[in-house]
Order: sequence, then C-alpha cells, then structure tokens
Amino acid sequence: MNVLVFATSVTAPHQVDSVKPLLSGKKEIEEWNFDLEDCDHILRVVSDDEVSPRQIELLLNEAGFTCEELPY
Repeated sequence: MNVLVFATSVTAPHQVDSVKPLLSGKKEIEEWNFDLEDCDHILRVVSDDEVSPRQIELLLNEAGFTCEELPY
C-alpha cells in the first residue's frame, strides 16, 4: 500500500465531483479524498505500488487543476 499526498487547486465540492471519475476510474487507486479546508487543498491517495505521483499529477493537470506531491 502506498499513500501519496498532494497540494492541489481543487477548492470546491463541484470541482471534486469533476475529478471523481478520473480518480475512481483507476483500478490501482484503492481510496482517495480531499481536504478542502486545508490551505493546500490536500488530496490523499491510497494505491498499490503501481501508481506514481506523476500519474496523479497528470490526471489533475489534464482536468485543469494544479497538483504537486508533498513530502510527509
């Protein structure tokens, strides 16, 4: 299991809804959630080891959002 944490530009529930099909559609992603109240609008992704941080960043970038992995 791999936990990835990202700062994003997703700020509202309707924006979460717009990326939901992208994140839920990847079988390698077991679980994901946003913390919109955090100043970095955090996205946490739980996945198997086959998903790279870059893949998640590209998914959100293609949907029009910024996404940058955060060290933890």
